[in-house]
Amino acid sequence: MSNKTFFKQIGGSHYKRFKISPAKFIMENNIPYAEGNVIKYICRHSFKGKELDLAKAKQYIDFIIETNYEKKTSRYK
Repeated sequence: MSNKTFFKQIGGSHYKRFKISPAKFIMENNIPYAEGNVIKYICRHSFKGKELDLAKAKQYIDFIIETNYEKKTSRYK
């Protein structure tokens, strides 16, 4: 995928503020889907979805905890 593709944004400009787009960072670092969505929502919350984007990020964090750590004993429960 070309760098040109990463600079193109359809529907808004909330990612154009960053030196590197969240999508480029996520893809180039092979970050899994749920973790990638956390990054995306955290990056854009103050420019787009506000508290709703933070709630979405939190939901994805909960998915990650349930999927990867729930069967193990966690000190955070």
